[in-house]
Amino acid sequence: MAEKNRTALRISLIAIMTAVVAVFTLVVRIPSPIGGYISLCDAAVSFVAYAFGPVTGLIAGGLGAAFADLIGGYPQWALISFIVHGLEAFLMGLVVKKGNSSVPVRIVAALIAVVIVSGGYLCLTTLFGLTVFSEAVLEVPGNIAQSAVGAVIGLLLYSGVRKAYRQLDALRW
Repeated sequence: MAEKNRTALRISLIAIMTAVVAVFTLVVRIPSPIGGYISLCDAAVSFVAYAFGPVTGLIAGGLGAAFADLIGGYPQWALISFIVHGLEAFLMGLVVKKGNSSVPVRIVAALIAVVIVSGGYLCLTTLFGLTVFSEAVLEVPGNIAQSAVGAVIGLLLYSGVRKAYRQLDALRW
């Protein structure tokens, strides 16, 4: 494929996956005790990381989560969501890219996601003054559940799409 076409495909894919992450984040939102919410964001972020790799995951995961916060009435969380979910997708995608497409490698990537999301929100919400540490600690179980369930759903989505479209892995970069 010519480089010009490859660049256009990558930009299009990032735009579409950013929208997918935003929609997954906005569709189901369960309010949390400290003013945030639990969503399906991690399912979409995991799917993007598994399917399209670290670069697309970083951009689409971070931007999609941040846009959802801005659109959904949680602008104070947008920067944190951008950092946490972008980093989550980048590291998951990197593990999958450097390893192989086996389920154990994807499980390792999912565990990384759980640590990034739960630790990231804990640290950044406290650092940015959105919560005090004791309140942020209350969010850790919900963040762990959200990222773990999201990683499993993302893996199932990836597996299903890959079965239907065998060339999916060729789009990873």
